[in-house]
Amino acid sequence: MALSYKARRRLSLLVLLVGLPAYVVVAVSLVNWMDRPSILVELGIYVGLGMLWILPLRPVFMGVGQPDPDAAPPQDDRRD
Repeated sequence: MALSYKARRRLSLLVLLVGLPAYVVVAVSLVNWMDRPSILVELGIYVGLGMLWILPLRPVFMGVGQPDPDAAPPQDDRRD
C-alpha cells in the first residue's frame, strides 16, 4: 500500500515530533542500563542507534521536502 504525499508528510511530522524524542529516551535509557561503557563504545552505540531508527522509516521521508507531485502546476499570472 503506497501512502499519498499528504499522508507521508503528516506521518513524517508525527514521527519527528513524537517518535524521535521517544526513541532518544529509549536509547539513553539503554546506555544508562549498562555500567557506563567507555566513551568510544558509548559514542558507537549512539551513532549506531542514530542510524538504526531511520532504516524502517526511510520510505516515509522520501520526497517529503519536494513539491507535491500530484498538485496542479502553478499558473502564470503574467498578462502579455
